[in-house]
Amino acid sequence: MFKIKTEFKWTIIFILMSLLWIYLEKISGLHHEYIEQQPIYTNLYAIPAILIYVLALKEKKRKFYNGVMNYKNAFISGLILTLMISLLTPLSTYASVEYISPEFFGNAIEKSVELEMMTKPEALDYFNTQNYMLQSLMFAPIFGIVTTAIVALFVRTKSK
Repeated sequence: MFKIKTEFKWTIIFILMSLLWIYLEKISGLHHEYIEQQPIYTNLYAIPAILIYVLALKEKKRKFYNGVMNYKNAFISGLILTLMISLLTPLSTYASVEYISPEFFGNAIEKSVELEMMTKPEALDYFNTQNYMLQSLMFAPIFGIVTTAIVALFVRTKSK
């Protein structure tokens, strides 16, 4: 039987890391003074996100598979992790934009219009809670599956 205690633990860690990331973006000024740089620096989020996948799959290998895990089992574990993260990501996105950084959308709209990157109606359509939740719902599974496929290659036990 496939137990998911490890995946659940790392899902919670992933969501907490995501909330912390938004908070760090906010306090570093990426949601107000330096908002035009936020799309660049937010990509660094991939580093801790991938690290969490690596640590989760390594723990699964060590604790559940006694140090021997094939690619299929690593991939399945990563898919379970991805599914759980994908289900919770819209909630963490909501918490991020409504509670941690509620001023983000207003600032992003203002700056994108000021820099003539978007018209005001385009900015309003793009920078809102519903759109960001939808984007997170679509992006999380894609990122998770690709990350899982790659990380599983490195975490699996190689045949001798």
